[in-house]
Amino acid sequence: MTGHLARTDPEVAAMVERELERQRTTLQLIASENFASPAVLAAAGSVLTNKYSEGYPGKRYYGGNEVIDVVEALAIERAKELFGAAHANVQSHSGASANMAVYLALLEPGDRVMGMRLDQGGHLTHGSPVNASGILYDFVAYGVREDTEHLDYDHVRDVAMRERPKLIVAGATAYPRRIDFAAFRRIADECGAMLMVDAAHIMGLIAGGAHPSPVPHADVVTTTTHKTLRGPRGAMILCREELAARIDKAVFPGSQGGPLDHVVAAKAVCFHEAMQPEFKEYAAAVVENARALADALEDLGVRCVSGGTENHLVLADLRSLGVTGRDAEKFLDRAGISLNRNTIPNDPEPPLRASGVRLGTAAETTAGMGAAEMRSVAELIVRALKGGEDEIEPVRAEIRELTAHFPPYAEGIPLPQQT
Repeated sequence: MTGHLARTDPEVAAMVERELERQRTTLQLIASENFASPAVLAAAGSVLTNKYSEGYPGKRYYGGNEVIDVVEALAIERAKELFGAAHANVQSHSGASANMAVYLALLEPGDRVMGMRLDQGGHLTHGSPVNASGILYDFVAYGVREDTEHLDYDHVRDVAMRERPKLIVAGATAYPRRIDFAAFRRIADECGAMLMVDAAHIMGLIAGGAHPSPVPHADVVTTTTHKTLRGPRGAMILCREELAARIDKAVFPGSQGGPLDHVVAAKAVCFHEAMQPEFKEYAAAVVENARALADALEDLGVRCVSGGTENHLVLADLRSLGVTGRDAEKFLDRAGISLNRNTIPNDPEPPLRASGVRLGTAAETTAGMGAAEMRSVAELIVRALKGGEDEIEPVRAEIRELTAHFPPYAEGIPLPQQT
């Protein structure tokens, strides 16, 4: 390997190559991951990282931002066009920081907020007692029906009318069904709350028309850009025009300093890519592949939470295989399958062990896999977990053969060590 990184720091260069090899030769089924395009990687690795630009276009605290202003304005306009939003802030470094900025903008410490139960699909930033959201605000929870494991909107309404939250948070990190944003809007209006939607996982599906959009219904929408949207690691906030100034002030200077200009540029690239006709095909394929994966697991005797999926992720209950999510995650990693342990609704196991695993199809769909491959993936997972140590090497060999036909970045990527 030649180039600047290899010459300057061969140790790190070797790690980059090792990670590329891992991504190319193992199955990437973590629902919050994807393969960013070479164009996104090029923007994220560009000289824009050299600039400091606290503030917003036309209102910076540093000079020399004439190019950066154009870059950020382009990202903002593309985000607004793609999602039909009145205002977009593209500076948030992560989904967690975007969520905290919204809380800072709309709430006072101690205000009551309502979010999805963490053990039934909600996110850490939706009121976990160890997270700033749960420390600073008074969170109450809603959940899913015990019989169907679908969101129970009557229950959501009952909690909202009883607790009278100032803000309702809709959205999840491990919920395999579509969310009825219009129902959440009606509930918020009835109890006098604002509505925030955390669409981090599903925003790419929304961009591609494979999931209904929360933008017409929510006061604020937060999202990451690196999951189904297939962009750089980062986040953004969309909101109604009347909240724009409060949101911008909460991001900067309220909760973070200068934006990552190279990442903002990469966000602009991913918005452009998501506007292309082929992205609609991609989003539809992600959902189709998730459905195929869930159906195959069910056929093999593995129960899928809620009976299947309507988005990009599958939540599998492993109790029928006699293994915890933690043990499955570690074991399958050795076999070349990356996924994560996850609690299931009313899980008898604690979160660090969990009874389930969460699987996502966004990354391998990007790599070119289809429904047939998803059925093979399900078979390999179940075979490995049932067969134990004797199956690790045979399954690993089959995964190497499978991924060889669908390698990400087969045509090369603009790695920083290249000249």
